[in-house]
Amino acid sequence: MVDLATRKLPLAGRNGGSSIVRLTPAAPATRIALRAPVDSIDGLSQALGLQVPNRPKTSASANGRHALWLGPDEWLVIDENGADLVGLAASAGVLHSATDVSHRNTAIVVSGPGAEATLSGGCSQDLSLQAFPIGACSRTLFGKAEVVLLRLEEETFRVEVWRSFSDYAFGLLAEAAEDAGL
Repeated sequence: MVDLATRKLPLAGRNGGSSIVRLTPAAPATRIALRAPVDSIDGLSQALGLQVPNRPKTSASANGRHALWLGPDEWLVIDENGADLVGLAASAGVLHSATDVSHRNTAIVVSGPGAEATLSGGCSQDLSLQAFPIGACSRTLFGKAEVVLLRLEEETFRVEVWRSFSDYAFGLLAEAAEDAGL
């Protein structure tokens, strides 16, 4: 597992936004790319302490941990408290693959009344509350970068992005936030 306490955060010290949206680098978190057949979901859910979702565009959250459905047998699991997710998944004793991707990703929190408009500045997906309700998640493109979006609250999104694209994504979000504030 990656030592998040000593790893330099790619967006450390960055902030942005406008009068109606705030961009904030998310706190360090551990993450796993989880692959498993449907009959392993119950065991993994018990081991991870939340119900691993099995429907498109859904997530589950509990105690700072999120499981995001990315495909029929694929999830991104994020723990904001730094838990050993690989170890927890292994304790399930069911067939699965769990790869620690904590070093690969970082996240940007986009919040405020202009959050949806800001994200729409680089994402063609319908992010209206009706189409993308609280708890919805999706792997999509933001500009030219692949991201995973999670709607945490009505006006708050978590944007998971690879570290190597984080400056690009943050810059594009900052420009879109300025446009949303006009």
